[in-house]
Amino acid sequence: MPLVIESKQIDPDITILEMTGKITMGNDCRQIEGTTQKKLAENQKKIIFDLSGITHIDSTGIGTIVKLAAQVKAAGGELRVAAASPHIAQLLKMTNVDRILSLHPTTATAATGF
Repeated sequence: MPLVIESKQIDPDITILEMTGKITMGNDCRQIEGTTQKKLAENQKKIIFDLSGITHIDSTGIGTIVKLAAQVKAAGGELRVAAASPHIAQLLKMTNVDRILSLHPTTATAATGF
């Protein structure tokens, strides 16, 4: 199943990127990078990755999320991760991603206090 990314706006300036499928090396990672960089170019700097529809993530996918978090931060914004399944959340914690960016149980909690 190819990765599908849908963009939604909440509040005036928070972008949610809802992802469905897998985040793996190759086109999936390039798609996330391109979508996130496009949002930054549009001056959208508060970004939430909604991972509720993600069934698998590999090391390249995790590295891509970390890299994009750094790019968003360098642009003066913040990237948050929300709604990861227990399995995906465990992988992100095992790889210490939760020390680099904040993980939230829902997109609503991720948007709070942005």
